Amino acid sequence: MISVFGSANMDLVAYVSEAPRRGETVTGHRFRTVPGGKGANQAIAAARAGAEVSFLGAVGDDGFGAELRATLSEAGVDVHCLRQVPGPTGIAHIVVDDTGGNSIIVVPGANGTITGPSGDDLAAIAGSQILLLQLELPMAAVMAAAEAARVSGVPAILTPAPAQPLPDELLDAVALIVPNEHEAAAITGVTGPEAAMDALLERVEEAVITLGSAGALYGSREGERLRVPAPKVDAVDTTAAGDTFVGALAVARSEGFGIEEALRFASAAAGLSVQREGASTSMPARLEIEAALSE
Repeated sequence: MISVFGSANMDLVAYVSEAPRRGETVTGHRFRTVPGGKGANQAIAAARAGAEVSFLGAVGDDGFGAELRATLSEAGVDVHCLRQVPGPTGIAHIVVDDTGGNSIIVVPGANGTITGPSGDDLAAIAGSQILLLQLELPMAAVMAAAEAARVSGVPAILTPAPAQPLPDELLDAVALIVPNEHEAAAITGVTGPEAAMDALLERVEEAVITLGSAGALYGSREGERLRVPAPKVDAVDTTAAGDTFVGALAVARSEGFGIEEALRFASAAAGLSVQREGASTSMPARLEIEAALSE
């Protein structure tokens, strides 16, 4: 069982040739709404990659909340811990350009009401093999969930996005941190993935820095350092690449894969996701990932 304590948003996605600069208006190709949020994305990615998954979070009492609940359920995610609170569901405004790049504004909505794990959340965490965390919920809530995992002996994997200062109490309770290259630099104040990895390992036991088309870099305090290349693909939309990577990585870790095999599994999943539009809609099934690995 993998538990995900995190955000659920409705993504409002505009597709444009080139993202507007400040003060500029551009005409988009089209617009769509796609269920997302880093927590929900990782839950769906892990479920499609073959895991039993429980999602711990909150949605509002609006139409977006009902749609997100249905989307998670249809993906095979257990939503009995998904709270409904008065008010709007979280949203993310996403602009995707013709190169597949994106920029995102998140409005927390119901996600911002979570102050910590509920009793049901704590039970789900204690019964998990792995807990996935991100930073789209209030920091106090994330820290409380990480500590609950530590007390229960459950390894927590943290995606430090959106990037912000990380309390030592949080990192002390985290087994593995998975930033992208920009987040790693923001967290450590160091540029370059190798130097950032050195700085991260002063604070955590293990880290993976995702490098987009350049692959992923793994490091541990035991001295292991490993770089795995990314599949060569034509990217259409990179919105959910990181969440797909983390969800698939968690599945591989829960199944006892070695670190190189786990990274290749996660990279294959992310490589498939960037070839499709949307967040949750882009995430591959287990058979697709295994087929990509065998090519």
